[in-house]
Amino acid sequence: MTKGKIGVCVIGAGRAGAIHIKNFAYGIPEARLVAVVDPLEKAAVKAQKEFEIPNYYLNYKEALQNDAVDAVIVVAPTVYHRDITVAAANAGKHVLCEKPMAMNASECDEMIKGAKSNNVKLQVGFMRRYDANFMAAKKRISDGMIGDVVLVKSLTHGPSIPQRWQYDITKSNGPLAEVNSHDIDTLRWFTESEFKEVYAIAGNYRCAEVRDEFPDFYDNVILSARFINGMQGFIDGAVSVGYGYDARVEILGTKGVLFVGQLNENSVIMCSQASGMMKPIVRSWKNLFIEAYRAEDIDFIGCISEDREPRVTGFDGLMAVKVVNAGNLSIKEKRPVLVDPT
Repeated sequence: MTKGKIGVCVIGAGRAGAIHIKNFAYGIPEARLVAVVDPLEKAAVKAQKEFEIPNYYLNYKEALQNDAVDAVIVVAPTVYHRDITVAAANAGKHVLCEKPMAMNASECDEMIKGAKSNNVKLQVGFMRRYDANFMAAKKRISDGMIGDVVLVKSLTHGPSIPQRWQYDITKSNGPLAEVNSHDIDTLRWFTESEFKEVYAIAGNYRCAEVRDEFPDFYDNVILSARFINGMQGFIDGAVSVGYGYDARVEILGTKGVLFVGQLNENSVIMCSQASGMMKPIVRSWKNLFIEAYRAEDIDFIGCISEDREPRVTGFDGLMAVKVVNAGNLSIKEKRPVLVDPT
């Protein structure tokens, strides 16, 4: 390790990458930010200068040759996750891979095998498992406060317009992967079971300008599910909604119900003659889950220094990808699809 601390390289300086860069630049215990990678030199240089990062690279393969790099945070487009993660593992670097883990189960298996054979950690970026509210809900479920779980409903609506590569389902796996991977993992976490069958329907309602070029793209999706243990699930996903970032969960039990999340950014309410009643709305996932991202990064470094299993493993990432693929197949073929539980 470099100077007693774990040297970290963030691969991808975009929106999510910037969060990890900021976390490691401003102090994660036992770690230091030694490099950033982005194929766009302008983005790489900007991050290097702003956060005083020792090295920047345009190619992740060059960064993996740097002995000061002990671990990498993979925040590249999904289609590159497998190649980067396997290369990093083969170079002896620990990996925190942002969700979605990969494009399909085969790629996930390669990533898991690569990490295991090289004895490095592989963690997947489902940061909601580190959010205080989600963790509190999980504890109440485990304590039996709402009885047995019957149904978990999870909603995520994103305000922003997708990046161009995300319109291509063959490169992104669509909003089910890019947005609703978090919901899928939340359902697995709260039910403590695997998906057995899914049925999904979707459509493009707000991104009319790309319908001709990307006819398979959808900006709205709903997915219903049956779990192996008999519980039920429902996911409501959308992008380009404009009004704000909306992430909420409802867990219905045999003896009660739990609600997690709200659209209001805080409890301040303003009333005036001119505008009526106004409540501030959460505008970005970067604001809503900022502490969860930090806790996730801290735990990743802790897994390395303490040589323990990550809270969110490659298997968790694999199972979410299987549900994404099954959901997309259901959308395409307009039928329920079974999910491989192994």
